[in-house]
Amino acid sequence: MKARLRIRDATLDDTRAITDLFRAPIPRWQRLDAHGHVQDLSYDELTIYERWLHGGPWMTVETGAIWLNHLLRRGVMVIVAEVENQVMAYLEAYIGTEPQPVGRHVHIGQLVTAADATEPTTEKLVQHLINWAQSQSIEQLTVGVSGHDTDTRAFYANFDMHPLLTIGKYSIPAQTGQGFYKVTDHTDDDPEYIQGWHLVSGHMESSRQQWEALWPTIWHTIPEIKKQRIHRLHITAAGQNALMLCQQQIYDPRSADIFCWSPQPLKTQLITAICDWAHRENYRNLIFALPTDMIKPLGSQVEAYPYQQHILATSLT
Repeated sequence: MKARLRIRDATLDDTRAITDLFRAPIPRWQRLDAHGHVQDLSYDELTIYERWLHGGPWMTVETGAIWLNHLLRRGVMVIVAEVENQVMAYLEAYIGTEPQPVGRHVHIGQLVTAADATEPTTEKLVQHLINWAQSQSIEQLTVGVSGHDTDTRAFYANFDMHPLLTIGKYSIPAQTGQGFYKVTDHTDDDPEYIQGWHLVSGHMESSRQQWEALWPTIWHTIPEIKKQRIHRLHITAAGQNALMLCQQQIYDPRSADIFCWSPQPLKTQLITAICDWAHRENYRNLIFALPTDMIKPLGSQVEAYPYQQHILATSLT
C-alpha cells in the first residue's frame, strides 16, 4: 500500500528535519583560515556562524529553531509535507500587500524537497498553497527565481507563473550631495509599517520576506553578525518617507547593500540623501536591487552587476 502524503503546519519539533533538508544539497563544508585560504572541514568542526555562511539560519538546529519560532510568531505561513512521519518537504510563504502590479499576494520564500521524495511532493505543496490563497481571496502567487535558473522557472511555468518584474543589481558611489533630509533610527520591527509600500530597493524577494529577514534584531546573539554594521533608519527627503536598512558587506566593509521601503516610487532626491548619509558613515559604494526599468533615479554613475532575478507571478482570481 502506497504511503500517504500529509501536508500540515510546521512546529518547532520539525526543526531538525527541516535543517536536514536544507543541508543535504551542500557538497562540502569550508571556512577561511587566518590567511584567507579555504579549508575543507567536517560540519562538526565549524562554528554556528561558519555554518550560517553556507546558507543562513537553516544550516544549524540552533539558528533554525530561532528562525522557525520567529516565523510562527509573526504569522508567516510555514508548512511541511511528510510521509510516514518523515518530513519530505518544507515551504514558507509571506502574505503581503504592495502597490500594483504586485497587489495583495502570497510569496513563496523557501521551498525545499528531499532528494529521495518518491512522488510529486513539491507540486502538491505549491498546489496546497494556491488552494489556501484562493480561499482567502488573495490576488496573486509570487516567487523570486534567479535569471539563470531555467529549471526552477520551468517548474513554476506548470502553475502558469510568468515574469512580473525583472530585478537587476546596481552600484553607485556614496558621495556628498545637495539637499535637505532627516535621518533617525527606527528599531520597531512591526511589519504593519510597510503594508502597501513599495520595496524600492532590495526586491530580490517580496517586501514582507525581506522585512522579516532583515529588520528584526534576532541574530544579535551571534557575535559575528552583531559585529557587522547594520543601520535601521527612517529617512525623509523632499517629502518622500522611507525606511532604509543599510547592511555592510562582509568581505568589503566600505560597501553596503541598501534595502528601502517607501509609500512612493523611488525618487532622485531620496537617492541623493542616502548617498550623502552613507558617505558621512564612511561607505564608498552602495548596492541597490530594483526593477530594471526603475533605475533612472540612481543617476549617471550607476554600474550594473551581471545579476538578474525574476519575480514570477500568477493570478489567483
